[in-house]
Parts: sequence; C-alpha cells; structure tokens
Amino acid sequence: MYDLLLKGGEVLDPSAGLRGRRDVAVDSGRIALVAADIDASEARRVVDVSRGAHSGAPLLVVPGIIDIHCHVAVGLINFGIDPDLAGVQSGVCTVVDAGSCGSHTFEGLARYVAPRAATRVISMVHIVRTGLAIMPELRGPESLDPEGVIQTIEEHRGLAHGVKIRLVGPGVVELGDRAVREARRAARESGTLLMVHVGDTEGLLDPAVTRQSLELLEPGDIVTHFFTAHRANLLDPDNRAWPEVADAMQRGVVMDCAHGRGNFSFDVAQRLLDQGLRPHCLSTDLTAPGRSAVVGSMTETMSKALALGFTLEEVIAMSTSNPARALGLADSLGSLAVGREADISVLEQMQGDFVFQDAAGGMLRGTSGLQPVLTVRAGVPMPLDWGPRPAGWLQEAGG
Repeated sequence: MYDLLLKGGEVLDPSAGLRGRRDVAVDSGRIALVAADIDASEARRVVDVSRGAHSGAPLLVVPGIIDIHCHVAVGLINFGIDPDLAGVQSGVCTVVDAGSCGSHTFEGLARYVAPRAATRVISMVHIVRTGLAIMPELRGPESLDPEGVIQTIEEHRGLAHGVKIRLVGPGVVELGDRAVREARRAARESGTLLMVHVGDTEGLLDPAVTRQSLELLEPGDIVTHFFTAHRANLLDPDNRAWPEVADAMQRGVVMDCAHGRGNFSFDVAQRLLDQGLRPHCLSTDLTAPGRSAVVGSMTETMSKALALGFTLEEVIAMSTSNPARALGLADSLGSLAVGREADISVLEQMQGDFVFQDAAGGMLRGTSGLQPVLTVRAGVPMPLDWGPRPAGWLQEAGG
C-alpha cells in the first residue's frame, strides 16, 4: 500500500529524458513507482493531478524544484526570508542560501533557521566573516576570513556547501581579484565550490576585475547573476559578451541567472542569448522585500524564462536536474527516480496574455506561465502560500 499517489499528471523529468502521462507513487517518503495507470486502490491517499483548475490540462509533475540562490537567514540579515516561504510554500523543495552568513554568523543559520524548516536548506559560506549583516560587506583585506570559512564548512558538512563572494563595493575595488583568489583557495581547501556574484550594484568596479575573476574559476564553480545589467557585468561596452564568459563555460563553470531586486535584465538576457550563451540554472535571489516586489517566487522567475523563449523542458531542467548537478547532488536531488527521497513539485502551465517585469524596469509580454499547485517534500504534501499578490503573479496584459 502506497502512502501517496499523484494520479493522471504529465510527468516531466529532464534527468531521465521523460515526458508523458504517468502516475507517481510515494511510500515511506520515497519515490516508489512511476508508471501509467497505477491502481488508486493501492494508495492510502490519492491526489488527482489530471486536470488543472485554470487550464483544464494535466498538471505538470516534476522533480522537486531547487532554488540555487536565495537568502533565507531570517533574523540574521535584515532582508532574509523564511525558508518555507521561499521553499515548500512556493512549490520549491530545496533552497540554497547564497552566502548570507560568514564564519562569525553561520552558527545562527545552522542552529536556528535550517533545522526548523520543512524545506531542505543548503548554504554557501560568505568569505567575509560577517556575511551580509552589513553591506557592502567587503571593506578591505581585514574583512576576509578564508581560514574561518574552511573551519565553518568542516564543522557543518551537509549544510555548508561552498564559498560565496560578491564582486561589489569599495573593498573589491581595493583588492581586485585578490579577494576572489582567497575565496577560491577556501573552496579548494574545503573541497567545495565557489559562487561568484557579478554585477557591481555600487557602480565602482572596473570591469577588468570581472574578467580576471572569470579566469580564476575552476570547473564546477558558479557565476551568479548571468543577466545582470549592473556595471562590471558579462558584457563589454559594445554589448558583446567578454570572451572569458564562453571560455569559463567551456571548462565547466556553471552560469546561474539569480533574479534579485536588481540583477535580471530582459535586455541583457536577450543580448547574451542572441550570442548563443545560455545559462545552466534559474534562481530567484529571493529576499523578503524581493518577494513582495519584482521577484515574487521561483515559478514567477521560471515564467519569465518562458517569455524569453526558453522551452518548458529547458526551464524545468534549469530548476531541477541542472542545479542538482551544479551542487554535486545529482545522485540525490533533481530526479523522480525510484528510491529517491520524494521531493515533487506539481505545477499548472497557464496560457494567456501576460506582462512580466524585470529588475531593471523592463517589460516583456508572454503567453505562458507556471503556477505551483502542490509541493511534496520527503513524501509529505505541503500547504501553499506562494506569493503576496492577491491573484498571484499572473497579470493579464491591459489594452
């Protein structure tokens, strides 16, 4: 007898190259069977996912969505969001805190935030000892704490998954790529990856620092804010991608979108896409103010990617199997394979005439969007609270 049966949905699992009408059975918190027409009498609880309330089409049943960049250190930074608001209540099973905490503040995340969340929480450790408690955080060489980061990762294996640095502010101007070298050393010596924020929100950084930093990155490292329009982004003055971008991608550096309140531009996205440069991962850079402003949720960000011309299969891969691989966790996350922990996101694909807004004031019309219907985390269905807007992100175009 199965504990849970999702019946009649459109299963889309990029990790297995699978798309089609299937049922998904869950038992003891794990995927027990993915097959057509599983007998409903074999399950204690059956959820009919054969017809969306708005579209009338079968609901999409996908591996548990992974948001590879958000900020869930609520109470430890002044813009942190509750991990379950960013996570299971928004259709997301796993969130990665992108360096909210450094070596001196990480214990708070480990003790008071992550254990209380139904959402799986993974975290990067900021190379600056106080993380994002004060911003801009990198003030000079005294801010860096590579040895403390290495020790923190060792003490919190499983939760602490890598090192984060932001190429923002006067400290980076002073140190140049030395700051990235120290962060890269901390990642190497801890046996983890490095995540680098590009796009200087302070407008101070020489673009050469971004280019030099890209050259330092190793296979498996992550560049986040791929579509940022801020100074020292990935485009040269002629709006061509710096050659170091393609070089980094060719040697295995992962590119992540990370929307945020200021780092997602439709114009920059289109320029990079027109040059054949496509990111590997979608993420929100979600914060408490970002949720109520331009970012909204992971599914809203995924919907913007659809409007940019990404296929549904690409968008789901960029939100499930790709981030699982980027984290080195493809053997446990991002798949509906039998035996895996049952992390499942159920979505409805909506059709209409919608207007999307980026973080740079740009607008883009789209005809399709994704809305969460159910999150199953470790086999347990979770209640939704997926956005502050009364009607969700769906805004029909006027005129």
